[in-house]
Formats: sequence, structure tokens, C-alpha cells
Amino acid sequence: MTSGAPLTIDLASEQETLQLATSLAKLAAPGLTVLLDGPVGAGKTTVARQTIQHLLAEHGQLEDVPSPTFTIVQTYEAGPLEIWHADLYRLTSTAELNELGLDAAFDTAFCLVEWPDRMGESSTDALTITLGYGPSEGTRTADISATGNAAAVLDRLQESLSQ
Repeated sequence: MTSGAPLTIDLASEQETLQLATSLAKLAAPGLTVLLDGPVGAGKTTVARQTIQHLLAEHGQLEDVPSPTFTIVQTYEAGPLEIWHADLYRLTSTAELNELGLDAAFDTAFCLVEWPDRMGESSTDALTITLGYGPSEGTRTADISATGNAAAVLDRLQESLSQ
């Protein structure tokens, strides 16, 4: 049974943040959108970068994964999986989503989207990871929720993290 119940994780170190990203990579699939939210420096790019690097490494690829702050979108191919990494911080209008092709990518690619608030209201089924600062230096929290079909992914992520 799919519950999709929200999940909160305390990330006591950068290593634990990287482990969250690796667990996420193992669930990557076409049509899965992951919204990475949180303040500047909370770890959105760290999670996206580790997720992408893990997927590429599974296919023998080693590639630098820069933040797409200035390009807005970076795409990658990990075997048959198309990966879109978007940083919407500099987006000035939701109309730009269509220009970028991001709306179409939600259906066909594994998408990691930083600053999802710039998308406005979205009907995309998504896994949302809201990263925040933890109680002590170097720690983070991750509040994870899901909408629509992504609820099953959240359940599998929770199972993966509890092992």
C-alpha cells in the first residue's frame, strides 16, 4: 500500500546528505521530478550533483556537474535515462519554463529542479525535498513529501533510507 507520508530526516553530516542523494539516484526514472527547495547554502546543489554523478558513474561516465545557475538547465544522459538539472533562481517568468522545454521534460526525463517556487503553481507529480539548516554547524534537515504518483517513490525512498 502506498502511503506517501511526509518524512523528516536529520542529516548530521555532509556524508549523510550525500547518502540521501545516492538513495534518491537509485529511484531515478523517466517522468520523476524532484523539487529541491530551501535557502541558499542548504545543500540543494549538493544533492543534485551527487544524484547525477551517481547515475553517470553507474554507466561508466565521470563528468563534472556544475550548478546550472547561469545556464538555468543542464542535461545529461546516463545510459537510456535523460537527466535534467534546472536551477530556476534567475527565472523571471513562468513562461520561460516552456521556452526551456522543462514542461515537456517532466514527462520524459528524470528532473531535478532547484528553486521550484519560481515555477508558480505546478500540476506536476513530484517528490519535494526541502533542505534546511540543522541545530548545529554542518548539519541539515530534509523534509520530504510527494504529490500524485511520486508518493510511491517516497515510500521506496523511506524503505531505502531505513536499511
